[in-house]
Amino acid sequence: MEAKRELRRAQGKRRRRDNVIAVGVGAAALVAAVVLQLTVFNSNPSESEFAAAQAGLSSPSASANPSASAAATGSNSAGIPKADTAVGKTFTGQLSLNGGAVGVELDGTTAPQAAAVFKSLTDASYYSGLKCPRLTTADNFSVLQCGAKGTDTTDDPNFHWGPLENTPANNTYPAGTIAVARTGNNAYGNGHQFFIVYKDTVIPPDSAGGYTIVGKVTSGMDVVTKIAQAGINPGSSATDGAPVAAVTIDSFSLK
Repeated sequence: MEAKRELRRAQGKRRRRDNVIAVGVGAAALVAAVVLQLTVFNSNPSESEFAAAQAGLSSPSASANPSASAAATGSNSAGIPKADTAVGKTFTGQLSLNGGAVGVELDGTTAPQAAAVFKSLTDASYYSGLKCPRLTTADNFSVLQCGAKGTDTTDDPNFHWGPLENTPANNTYPAGTIAVARTGNNAYGNGHQFFIVYKDTVIPPDSAGGYTIVGKVTSGMDVVTKIAQAGINPGSSATDGAPVAAVTIDSFSLK
């Protein structure tokens, strides 16, 4: 009888231990799911990541992209145009935002892979009707992010490419810069989206490096500054959110 009682006590202890482990695993999975939901962005860093980088802290990953690990291996997804289609070329054109014309120039000499991708996308009229859902208004972090299909910065996880090109050695992105948004800590995490810098901005690099500068605004910068001056609906911080007035890309053409 005593042996049976000892066996039952041991079995009870094992069940309690297994229950504790199961609860712990479930809680960890829930936390991971919440983190993935909150860290969506194929992009330049969030305000909090920017501040952390400035303070010399480790920035959390900004990737909720299910193919991010594959992209990090250094391979482009299917259908990405070859860089040599843009090598040595300069593409000029116009980006129309809410009816306002912004002249642009993309540099295939310093960023051939990026220029090839954006030329291919504009040739296919990919950007017509898409949104610019993110605006930052901090004095030293002032960008308008464009090229999203919806009201957030979620991008297609099956469209990723690299490598990084023409990243600034001093981490400074002058006003008028057009750069490529990407998932954090991923040199092959570039996607469809880009950002326009409307005031000189310093963005510390993450573990992958900086952000590809593909071109510049040549005219119509006032279109972007007026959008910025209208303010934001705060999102991740008081200076990072959606433009007060929704911004739509009417068209984007390059030749």
